[in-house]
Amino acid sequence: MEFGIAKKEDVADILVLYKQLNASNSDFSIADAHKIWDKIEKENIRYFVAKDAGRVAGCCYIAIIPNLTFNGKAIGYIENVVIDAEHRRQGIGREILKRAVDYAKEQNCYKVVLQSGSERKDAHKFYQSIGFDGNSKKAFQIRLDTTEEE
Repeated sequence: MEFGIAKKEDVADILVLYKQLNASNSDFSIADAHKIWDKIEKENIRYFVAKDAGRVAGCCYIAIIPNLTFNGKAIGYIENVVIDAEHRRQGIGREILKRAVDYAKEQNCYKVVLQSGSERKDAHKFYQSIGFDGNSKKAFQIRLDTTEEE
């Protein structure tokens, strides 16, 4: 298994993984993904990947967000952690997240926030086992991609 930072040529494999995370990702074209990737490369966002025989077997992204509190120390924000179903329970997620957290330290972050779907109980146990505190904050969201019928 090789670990590193994703490149544009990894986007197709990442999209395959994201279908395992959420089936609604099925309609997203590679052309549209590449347009977004071009924007990602200009920001302080990194996709950490694990590759098996050249194919992405796991990934997560971390965005470094500048901050005016804590003496200007940034915040790292991790989301979309996914390991291919055939590669789970092999330490891949642990290594990818370690690399993302190490990157946050290099970027002078004072904390790293990891967001996960509330129903993913096994994932939550895993995150807590590697040091993430699931009780220190509560996240709220407003979904902007759907409308509720009255």
